[in-house]
Amino acid sequence: MYKIMNKNLFGTGQFYRKALTIAIPIMLQQLIQNMVSLIDNFMVSGLGDISMSGVNVAGQVLFIFMVYVNAICMTGGIFLTQFYGAKDKNGMKQAFFFKLAMGLAAAIPYFLVCVVFPRNVLSLMLIGNTQADLILDEAVSYIRIMFFIGIPMTISVCIASSLRDMGRVKAPLIVTVIATLTNTAFNWMLIYGHMGFPAMGVRGAACATVIARTLEFIIFIVIYAKEKPDFAISFGQKFKTDGAQFIKTLKKGGSILFCEMTWVLSETVTTAIYNGRGGADVVSGMASSFAIANLFFIAFGGIYSATGVIIGKTLGEGRLDKARDQKTWILSGSAIFGVFMMIFGFITTLLVPVVFGRLSANAIEICRNMVILMSLFMPVWVYINAQMAVARAGGDTAMGAYTDATITIFMMLPLVFSLGLLTSIGPVMMYMCVKLLDLVKVVVFHVWLKKERWLKNLTVSKAAI
Repeated sequence: MYKIMNKNLFGTGQFYRKALTIAIPIMLQQLIQNMVSLIDNFMVSGLGDISMSGVNVAGQVLFIFMVYVNAICMTGGIFLTQFYGAKDKNGMKQAFFFKLAMGLAAAIPYFLVCVVFPRNVLSLMLIGNTQADLILDEAVSYIRIMFFIGIPMTISVCIASSLRDMGRVKAPLIVTVIATLTNTAFNWMLIYGHMGFPAMGVRGAACATVIARTLEFIIFIVIYAKEKPDFAISFGQKFKTDGAQFIKTLKKGGSILFCEMTWVLSETVTTAIYNGRGGADVVSGMASSFAIANLFFIAFGGIYSATGVIIGKTLGEGRLDKARDQKTWILSGSAIFGVFMMIFGFITTLLVPVVFGRLSANAIEICRNMVILMSLFMPVWVYINAQMAVARAGGDTAMGAYTDATITIFMMLPLVFSLGLLTSIGPVMMYMCVKLLDLVKVVVFHVWLKKERWLKNLTVSKAAI
């Protein structure tokens, strides 16, 4: 029998090995993706500040789209993981269907932004920028091609996330390696015109991404068809959607979606305000800093997935006391892990002149200062991600909707607008002032988690919780 009153602050070595077994492949997958993204940025940066800025302004649309799809997969994953722990295959199928149906629902607005109204939408990201028209020319040519990855990428993310919800992390890692190597190769050929291909500039970067994402989609479909994982569904007599379960998941998803979209829209607004602090050098400098920071942001996905799988499975098995202890062990471990990732972040500043040396001097300085600043925040951000993952593993989506979104809407956005309108400080200092509010989130989340609203087995009843 499991000992109910285990008050150790840290878990055993075996517990953390299990967590790392889940987290490391996911982090490696993201590291490979982000390394290739960094290489993409390196190749595009050779075209100059304006091309670099255009690609990254257009990339903000893809960023919003991906946050939506990932939020839907997080929601379905809450239930899929617990149904996996309860060995309920039909429940797993219902969770996967939810991911697929809600994910594909975004195809229409994605089409409108990428094909019908791209310049109108993207111009909102460059209000006040002194080189907005030139940047928009590059951004529109890029985003019209990126439209084609919408549906294939959504299906791939749904399958990959469902495999990870079951603790199967190797297959998504292998597929990512194949797709990212393909992306890199075609970037080299299409951006500058090697191996007999025409030099297409930013359009070449977009075409390379479409080719890689299409290959990724084909491989995941083959895995899905051949292996038929427990969540796999066949439409028709063998599968019937459970409307009550779909609505129950949607209610949980509404909170997560509200929280995530509030976050991504606030990030988009703040990015637009940063972009108005100068010309293409500011846009490219800020964008390149995030391209490097993504190398240590891999900690977030690893922490989130490992927490969701471990605690979600334990809750699905009905072992609530063990889940309570696991929460303490994960939060303590994440605090230590965040310090290591901060050090790693400082090391990545060495890449700035190597990768982005062809940008303007001001862009390089902004990039370096931003990377240093984001590294300093890593212990806080890793801990916040662990707190959020614990809450969502037990279906407590209200913590994000009521606290995270409230701080964002009523504190962060007024602050950034005030800084933008009333001061002349640069984008790096503005970013620091805004992110100091994350210290407030740590305290609020700590108090919320103590109420243990997350400590629930979601598989015991079909009634909405």
